[in-house]
Amino acid sequence: MRSDPRLRLPIMLIGALLLQTTVLARMRVFGVMPDFMLLVAISGGITAGATRGAALGFASGMLIDLFLSTPLGLSALVFTLVGYGVGVANTGVLRSAWYIPVLTAGAASVAGVVLYALVGSMLGEPMIDGHLVTIAAVVGLSNAVLAPVAVKFVDWSLGSLKTGASLSS
Repeated sequence: MRSDPRLRLPIMLIGALLLQTTVLARMRVFGVMPDFMLLVAISGGITAGATRGAALGFASGMLIDLFLSTPLGLSALVFTLVGYGVGVANTGVLRSAWYIPVLTAGAASVAGVVLYALVGSMLGEPMIDGHLVTIAAVVGLSNAVLAPVAVKFVDWSLGSLKTGASLSS
């Protein structure tokens, strides 16, 4: 039972949500905080591929959407797309170098922030302004720094699901 992903996944998601809404909410650089919930989706794509990255992106996005004043589902949509995209992009990448997940997390975080602003703007939220470059840079750099921890955290939580096993088995 200790190695069951049905137990570890909710623990990881709740732990990530608590980290995002408590500790990281107070750690701001230029008024911007890291986006650990986006990093969970990215880490899912890095460790387990496109499908698991998308699933983790949807779950982490819906959880953080409950705490944001933006339209419900905006984070879920963007995080799903980013997690899927990272999984697809990572399919042919050799992961022998330690810096590959770090660079992937940084680049995908910047892409996620820009996509979030674009989709939010299409939904009528005023998100594209001069501060977007600062937000993308800070989130990209901070998520790159946090990437090794997040990848290990997500890797632990997925357990046997990384090999393609289903939750019902």
